[in-house]
Amino acid sequence: MKKIRKALLVKRDNPYPNLEELPLYNETNDPLELQFVQNFTAVAGHFVFCEDEIQLIETLLAIIENEQLNKVYAWEKNVQVILDRYEFPYYKTDVEFHKAEIGITQCEALIARTGSIMVSSGAEAGRRLGIYPHIHVVIAYTSQLVMDIKDGFDLLRKKYNQHPSMISTITGPSRTADIEKTLVLGAHGPKQLYLLLLDDSIHVE
Repeated sequence: MKKIRKALLVKRDNPYPNLEELPLYNETNDPLELQFVQNFTAVAGHFVFCEDEIQLIETLLAIIENEQLNKVYAWEKNVQVILDRYEFPYYKTDVEFHKAEIGITQCEALIARTGSIMVSSGAEAGRRLGIYPHIHVVIAYTSQLVMDIKDGFDLLRKKYNQHPSMISTITGPSRTADIEKTLVLGAHGPKQLYLLLLDDSIHVE
C-alpha cells in the first residue's frame, strides 16, 4: 500500500495526450450499403438485396423451403400488407406462438459501421417476435442505412415523440462461447438472422 501511495504522489506526463482524437475505425470511402453488407456478413448474418417485392417473397419462400419450416409470424402492418398482397401464408396473431419458427419484422435503422440492426419496443412487433423464433427475418429499406449508432438515434427522434422503452442493436445471430470456449449460435435468441433490403421506391405504407 505504501508503494501505491508513493506512486500516486508522483506526477507523470500523460503518455497518450491525444488519445481522444485517435480514430476508432479506419477511414473508408465505400458506400454505406457496401460497408453494412461486409460487416453484417462478417458476423454470420445473411444479406439479400431484393429488387422488388416479388423477389422478397421468393426469398422468404426459399428460406422456408430450405429450412423446412412453416410457422411464420408477422405482426407489423407494413409487413402484413406486402405478405397479403402475394397471399404469403403467415400468422397475424400470437396464436401458438410457442411453436413459432420464423419471425418477420422491420427495424429502426441499419448501422453500417458495425453491421448492426437497430430495433426498439416502439415497433408493432414489440420485443418478442425478433427474439423467440429460431430464425429472425428483418425487412429494411435503403433510407434506413446510417453510418453510426448516433445517426440511428437521429432517425428514432424523428419517428417518435419520445424514445421507446427499449432500444437495442442486433449484431449477427445470438451467440455465446461461455461453455468451454466453444462458439454456440442461437444460445439466447435466433440462430439465424436474415436481412432483406428493399429500395425505398417500392416501400408501401
